[in-house]
Amino acid sequence: MTYRIGSGAGFSGDRVDAAGPVVAELARHGGGAIIFETIGERTLALGQAARLGDANLGYEPLLEAFLGPIIADAVKGNVRIVGNFGVANPDAAARHVAAIARAAGVADVRIAVVEGDDIRTDFQADSATLWDGDGSLPPPAGDVISANVYIGARAIADAITAGADIVVTGRVADPALALGPLVAHFGWDWDDLDRIAAGTLIGHLLECGSQVSGGYFADPGFKDVPDPDAIGFPIAEVEADGSFVITKPAETGGLVDLRTVKEQLLYEIHDPAAYLTPDVTLDITGVDLRQVGRDRVAVTGARGHARPDTLKATIGFEGEWFGESEISYAGPNALARAELAADTIKKRIARRGLDVTFRLDLIGVTSAFDDDGGSLRANLQPGPDDVRVRLAAKSVSKPAVSHALQEVLALYCCGPAGGGGHRSSLNRRIETRSYLVPRDLAVESWRFVGEGVSAPA
Repeated sequence: MTYRIGSGAGFSGDRVDAAGPVVAELARHGGGAIIFETIGERTLALGQAARLGDANLGYEPLLEAFLGPIIADAVKGNVRIVGNFGVANPDAAARHVAAIARAAGVADVRIAVVEGDDIRTDFQADSATLWDGDGSLPPPAGDVISANVYIGARAIADAITAGADIVVTGRVADPALALGPLVAHFGWDWDDLDRIAAGTLIGHLLECGSQVSGGYFADPGFKDVPDPDAIGFPIAEVEADGSFVITKPAETGGLVDLRTVKEQLLYEIHDPAAYLTPDVTLDITGVDLRQVGRDRVAVTGARGHARPDTLKATIGFEGEWFGESEISYAGPNALARAELAADTIKKRIARRGLDVTFRLDLIGVTSAFDDDGGSLRANLQPGPDDVRVRLAAKSVSKPAVSHALQEVLALYCCGPAGGGGHRSSLNRRIETRSYLVPRDLAVESWRFVGEGVSAPA
């Protein structure tokens, strides 16, 4: 029997109203599962930093906005919710989910928490193997603030098999969010590598939300997408043999066709014959795609090989201070005034002896395609009449960066003429590096949240 699994979010900060049509479609067919993929490497490190400041924080900040509107419909419609919105604090996230459920009138919902990804107490950077992709980067200078390993789908599957309505995880591999419910529903054997690979491929196609249904695909005049303001998030209709159709809710924007599925199929795949995940090594070289209807693409042919011996871990390090400050110049001769402003900022930083690394952009002239070499003139004749000067500066010294940013604000009265619309920000950077660690460093587990647990303060 066909099992349907959809996407409610592809990253932290995704559209909070996207899950509604997906849940409605799944419930109309008798249920299924919806996944929320909200963790990126930076998101996780920021979550860990927030948790260090407050034990009740560190999970997805949009959790209530994502789940509040759909949690009652999902539970009543037999739609299980699986999300890594626990980020760095799955336990606090689960308590918040329980409060959201009570407020929505479904207080008897069963919530499971998956743990085992946080390896801060056991991780030793000096003895770990740096991932090849980060080998050219300099060693981070700051302290470790987060260490999370990508774990697989087994705990998710076990929790759902035991009756969980909602599963809250931290750092699991993105495809595991979909693979877990599929294994629980179909009873796939973990040694049936082709089916585990098919479930992993489903998760890969769903994990980025509307990228596969036309979102990031859109390029007007080349790849037109209807109604992107109401884009429908994807749904996979899955059969017991692992074959599936990618589609989206009816009467929503976007599109699902061979092009959108091909783009997402290859997204972040470094080796099509060996995409490494905690549960299986996915081989997509034999995958076949067929358009079988409007917004319907059938997918078959995923193959699986033995899972890798190691797991990937993302380690967050305390980084430098980073600041940005901007000011605008408009009207006649705006480019020349903006160039004078940039030159003034550069000379003021030198005059004050500020120990910062910096770059200056003239947004609207040179920014997106400029380098750090300091060449600002874009040879535009005549120049634009609306230019924004941007200073970006970094240093281990917070005061040095703060003083550099202040030089942009000082242009209000120190000139050149006509500057306005200043804004500034200063934050501590978090650097991330990826390492390969032994599997036994991560001990996966899950547990149900108690019925009477209180919401975080």
